[in-house]
Amino acid sequence: MNPPFISLCPEITRANALTLMDWLEDESVTRHLSDSRNVSRFIEQVIGRVQLPILTHLFNQGGRFFMACDRHDVPVGFVRLVKAGRDCEMVLVIGKRDNWGRKLGTTAIREAMKLAFFDVRADKLIAKIHAENGRSLKAFQNCGFQLESQTPSLQSFAMTSERYLRLLRETPSDSRAEITITEFDKARLRDLVEIEHPSAIFELEHEMERATVVEPQQVARDVVTMNSRAVLQLDDEEREVALVYPQDADGSEDKLSVFSDVGTAILGFKEGDAFHWRMSQRTCRVRIRKVLYQPEAAGDFHL
Repeated sequence: MNPPFISLCPEITRANALTLMDWLEDESVTRHLSDSRNVSRFIEQVIGRVQLPILTHLFNQGGRFFMACDRHDVPVGFVRLVKAGRDCEMVLVIGKRDNWGRKLGTTAIREAMKLAFFDVRADKLIAKIHAENGRSLKAFQNCGFQLESQTPSLQSFAMTSERYLRLLRETPSDSRAEITITEFDKARLRDLVEIEHPSAIFELEHEMERATVVEPQQVARDVVTMNSRAVLQLDDEEREVALVYPQDADGSEDKLSVFSDVGTAILGFKEGDAFHWRMSQRTCRVRIRKVLYQPEAAGDFHL
C-alpha cells in the first residue's frame, strides 16, 4: 500500500473554490468549524463577483491558504495559516468523508509544519480543535503537538519550532524514505542558504534538517551527494543529470542546481529509491535509477 502523500498547493483556482463550497455544504465536514458559515459566504461572494480563473490573492487576505492535494494533484482538503506576531495558527480540513481515516490529515499537518517553521518562520504553530473532533485531536497529537490550554468545548494544541526541529531529527517520517548527506555538503549548503535565504528553498532547509549526516568517507556509494551524476526517472521520462551548487548550474537540463525542484528532491536519496515530489506545477514520481558517479566514492573529496 502506498504511503499517504499530500502537497500544499498555494494557487487557488475558480474550480478549487467551487470544490470548497461543495465540501462546506456537508454538515459532517463543517460541524466543528466555527467559521464555516462565514467561509461559505465569502467563497460564494468571490465566485459571484470576480470572474477570474485564479483567485489566490483573494484567499490569501489575512493569511495564507493552500489546497491540500493528493499524489494525483486532486484536492482533498485545505490548510490555512494565519500569523500573529511570532505565532501562527493553523486550520485544517479534509473535505470528503471517504478520505477520512487514511492519514491524509496527519500528512497535511506535517506539510503545514514545514511551511510554518521554514517558510513563514513562526516560533510556534497553534491548532484550536473542537473537543468532540476526535480525528483531529488524534492527528495533531500523533504529529507531536502538545495541549496548551482547554475549555469544555475547545482544546488548543501547540508545536514550538525548537520541538519541531528536535522531532524532525529524531523521528523518521512514515511517508518518506530516510536521506543521507555528508558533513561537508551540509556545511556548504547551510552557508549558501544563509546568504541567499529565498523562501523558495525552504524545502531544501527541511531536507537538510531531517537528513542523517555522516562524514564524507562514510557515505554509501549509491547515495546522491553534491556533484554526483545519476540517472533519474521523472514519471515516464528518463534523464541523466548532475546535482550541482547554484553557481555551477548553467541552465542546461543535465546540470541541476540543488536549489531547483528536482535538485532538492534527489539530494540524499539512494539508488533504487522512488517517491512523489511536488514540483512547481505538478506532482511527479521520482526514481533514482542509478548513481553513475559520486565524488566521495571516487575519492574526489575536494568537490
